[in-house]
Amino acid sequence: MMKKILLAQAIVTSLAIAPAAHADEAALMKRIDQLAAELEKVKAELSATRQKADAVEQRQQAATSVTASTPATAATTSAASAPSAQPMPTPVAAAPTAVLTSPALPVGSTYPGIEAPERPRTVFSAYGEINYNRPTRNAGGAQVDVRRTVLGFEHRFDERTKVVTELEWEHAIASAGDRGEAAVEQVYVEREFGTGLRAKAGLFLVPAGLLNQNHEPTAYYGVERNFVETAIIPTTWREAGLGVGKTLDNGLTLEGGLTTGFDLNKWDASSSEGRESPLGSIHQEGQFAKARNLAGYGAANWRGVPGLLIGGSVFTGTAGHATPDFAANNARVTLWDLHARYNPGRWDLSALYARGTISNTEALNLTFVGNPSPVPSSFYGWYGQAAYRLWKQGDYALFPFVRYERFNTAKTFAAIPAGLGVANAPDERVVTVGANLRVGSGVVLKADYQKFAEDKSRDRVNLGVGFSF
Repeated sequence: MMKKILLAQAIVTSLAIAPAAHADEAALMKRIDQLAAELEKVKAELSATRQKADAVEQRQQAATSVTASTPATAATTSAASAPSAQPMPTPVAAAPTAVLTSPALPVGSTYPGIEAPERPRTVFSAYGEINYNRPTRNAGGAQVDVRRTVLGFEHRFDERTKVVTELEWEHAIASAGDRGEAAVEQVYVEREFGTGLRAKAGLFLVPAGLLNQNHEPTAYYGVERNFVETAIIPTTWREAGLGVGKTLDNGLTLEGGLTTGFDLNKWDASSSEGRESPLGSIHQEGQFAKARNLAGYGAANWRGVPGLLIGGSVFTGTAGHATPDFAANNARVTLWDLHARYNPGRWDLSALYARGTISNTEALNLTFVGNPSPVPSSFYGWYGQAAYRLWKQGDYALFPFVRYERFNTAKTFAAIPAGLGVANAPDERVVTVGANLRVGSGVVLKADYQKFAEDKSRDRVNLGVGFSF
């Protein structure tokens, strides 16, 4: 429309200044009158189009107001669109996820002759981090690592059904000759029901601890993830199966499900992997996962007071899978945790305790005699952390923090004949002091120093940059 108006004005102007030699005066005036009539017609059409657009906008605003005035529906939709999102106010939260969608008419409204379709929505998200670690006792061990990059896609088929996928690359390069890894972190389908209940099927993160479902670098303090939720709870821990969840009006969220479990056949007593993370060395991650023995989980998180989260979880299942000639087919793996987080004002306070057990390992450990890493019967860890928003200006915010951790990946072993066992490991204690500098809502710069009480060779300075959207 605007192009027609400009063209008409240009023609009028050019005709008005044209020499009389090119047209007689009567013909020129007739042409001007015709153009003026056409210009008025174009203006009328443009005005009608604007009125129609204003009417559509008003209907859209009315629909939005109705949606916002229904808190139960809004809460259900929010919970379904991000079931793994940390409900607590996080000072270094990620930026809003980008929505990939073509311009669409508001649902329920139409332009003349055009029916507004019910269009699904596709969401793209990502996070990543690059870290620098420098041991204080061995400067030659300093290194930079593209720790991880994750791409996520969420597609909503309709208002109640969606599929979620996350693809992860660790350590920059994934190939047969490199130490990197490419993995599917999550892939599941979720359906919401009218009662507020939601159910999902596929490969998804287990609702354990504070970090497993909220592990983006913008969501936690420190360059590296804490040791308790790495060595004891093997973040990012996912299982394949079925899960259900519901958030009640009193702020209590309940989750439970039936999934694959751990595979004790994968334990390598000759390596240090089991000492680094007992469950991290035997989780299956959905790769040809043995499913003879399934596991169950349950989690409860209460958010009835603004800024406060109190919760816990439990996961249990046998891990032998009826393997022929395996000495621990009746071994049961159980992991539970209690956690809390509180955000009063500028403070961000959190604490977590986690404990795991593996039963019926006596016969299996007899086959491991002489190896440095038999299967532990128990392992545990806990931490307390405090962060404070010291400074904020514009898009920048500085959060100094301190964290104390105590953990042991081999606290006890099942009894075996004297002289054949391995000594229990001492508790490791780590103090981490540092700061997160938030840049905007999706970028964070980090620096910290970590002091180890037992293995002092691990003392180090860390620097990192992370993003999430």
